[in-house]
Amino acid sequence: MLVDTHCHLGDERFDDDRSQVVGRARDAGVGHVVVIADTLAATTRAIELANEHGLSATAGVHPHAATSWTPRVAQAIEQAVGDPTVVAIGEAGLDYYYDNSPREVQRKVFAAQLELAARRDLPIVVHSRDADDDMVALLEDSDATVVLHSFSSGNDVLQAGLDRGCYISFSGMVTFRNWRNVDAVRAVASDRILVETDAPYLAPVPYRGQRNEPAFVARVAAKVAELRGVVVAELARQTTANAARCFGPRVTLQPN
Repeated sequence: MLVDTHCHLGDERFDDDRSQVVGRARDAGVGHVVVIADTLAATTRAIELANEHGLSATAGVHPHAATSWTPRVAQAIEQAVGDPTVVAIGEAGLDYYYDNSPREVQRKVFAAQLELAARRDLPIVVHSRDADDDMVALLEDSDATVVLHSFSSGNDVLQAGLDRGCYISFSGMVTFRNWRNVDAVRAVASDRILVETDAPYLAPVPYRGQRNEPAFVARVAAKVAELRGVVVAELARQTTANAARCFGPRVTLQPN
């Protein structure tokens, strides 16, 4: 069994065949999917889909949408946490590559969600791109359980994540020819490594350039296992146990 710990199942690219996507995941041995939110509207949708398909959801605001964060949105996100399908805060974090929101606003909104995660005793799913220094500083100031999703950051973020016991998740990027972060894949402790698709983005080889979907997490797991020098069955066992420890027992439910 595998757990896809990061999938944007509410994305419109799944509108035509969402149920079939969930079915293909189940048939491929993907025992659970965490449906990721990146706005308040996406949080509502993630919860709907998690309830409909027997999956899990997150509640949060992505750095691209940080300017949407208001007291009303903050209150609504906290209320959403009360739904039993919600297993994490996020996707939250910092993105200085696109800078779709002012950096000061990104930091403020990320800090607010780190505080919420710590206070509600939930993990927080973290997006980090080209913001290593500020990411390290904010992580060091937080007591939240952190998932560094689709890891591709530099050594400073990696070391900070290793030092504070973050869960570190790898996506289809590990299968790309230009992937250069092999040391990171090998450095993560066996009880802290996760796998994900980030679907519909980052489809692994041989599907690169196509729409990604949860069934393809098997390709990610195979490559991570290869890079770590373990058999796929052992990697699947490790990452599934880690997902259950991080997100809770709900991730042991089979999708409908």
